Amino acid sequence: MRSVGVSLVILAAICWGVSGGIADILMNKGWDPIVISLYRGVVGFVCFFIWFLLRFKQNWTTSTRLYVWALLAGVGVAGNFTFYFLAIQASSVAVAVTLMCTAPVFVLVISFVSGIERSTWFKWGCIFVVLMGIIMLTGAYNTGSLSVGFLGVIFGLAAGLSYALFIFGFKNASSIGRPQTILTIAFFSFCLVLFIIADIDEVASVAVSNDVGWFFLLGILGAGISFMLYVVGIRYIAPTTASMVAMIEPVTAALFGFLLIGDHLTLIQLLGMALILMTVVVLSVRKPVRSK
Repeated sequence: MRSVGVSLVILAAICWGVSGGIADILMNKGWDPIVISLYRGVVGFVCFFIWFLLRFKQNWTTSTRLYVWALLAGVGVAGNFTFYFLAIQASSVAVAVTLMCTAPVFVLVISFVSGIERSTWFKWGCIFVVLMGIIMLTGAYNTGSLSVGFLGVIFGLAAGLSYALFIFGFKNASSIGRPQTILTIAFFSFCLVLFIIADIDEVASVAVSNDVGWFFLLGILGAGISFMLYVVGIRYIAPTTASMVAMIEPVTAALFGFLLIGDHLTLIQLLGMALILMTVVVLSVRKPVRSK
């Protein structure tokens, strides 16, 4: 079942990467990133709520632990999206992506301290290779062209921590309840958080704009389908493995930009993508070491 879990997380990350390309299209059209994220969550919430209602009696639960972990997962997703966009505004895309992808480091440290996983040289090596691949893919190695401010670093690391929060939130919630319940609760909190900080006038204008189809597609891929796959998949793999496998997201986003938007990929970027994909393949085929 571990290979099934890894495959589902990979598919979820691919959906996230494609949705990142769609979000880029909408931002280039002038839409606010927070509004884009809110609609992504709202469409996802509607999908999950309908799924929840189809078997209401089986999905309903009174477990306090489930509600707590699912709510934390939703806050983590909202924080990840928000801090990521703030990091872009305060620094650059390269810095924001690189710092957000420090999430596996936070996940491994928390897992090690809490006794969920063992800290091994193999895991740290995989994290190092993935981070090197991300740096090559985003061009963060070219320090002369980067704008790195203090707030950019803080927001980028906060995005990584938020990523770790939603991984642990979904992992713990998935061991207690059903995916329909978890996702409905998580995305309710997600929508609530972003609705508070979003521009309400711009939110209302989306419904009558020519871009409403893009918003709907973004929500279906970036939340509806992807998080269904993710919550089921994370049941069968360790948090650190899930966080590293999910790093295929920026690879998918780069390929989306290359194939559909016309972005150019350099040899170094291709090598970075190869490093990330190689690590994901190794994690997919390697048998897990049981914690003592």
